[in-house]
Amino acid sequence: GLAMDVITLARELGKAVQQDERYLKMMTQQQANDEDKELQKLIGDFNLKRIALNTEINQAEKNQEKITEINNEIKDIYKKIMANENMISYNETKTELDSLLDFVLQILRGSVNGEDPELIQQQSGCSGSCSSCSGCH
Repeated sequence: GLAMDVITLARELGKAVQQDERYLKMMTQQQANDEDKELQKLIGDFNLKRIALNTEINQAEKNQEKITEINNEIKDIYKKIMANENMISYNETKTELDSLLDFVLQILRGSVNGEDPELIQQQSGCSGSCSSCSGCH
């Protein structure tokens, strides 16, 4: 055919992203996270404490002291997770990759709004989507 359709081009773009150094770095870092026993234990503890917190919150007779205690434990574990070297590297790498994807989406959105795709510059700041911001503060 004369032109590749948009979906085919999107698939090609997907392949290009998977060859990008930021993507490859993130995959490597994700594996390092998975193999980090200490980090995995912290994440496991974090998830268990969140379940425990939900259980407490859903009790008919709420024990505010217990809720506060578990909440503090969760914050504590979260700090340790975020201080872990592998987690820090992962978050930095993910931010770079998110920034790349964000720019790709900005180009597409701008193009849909009739802007010249060649002239669209990367806007930093809020993308309007909270998922592109790292961390749950």
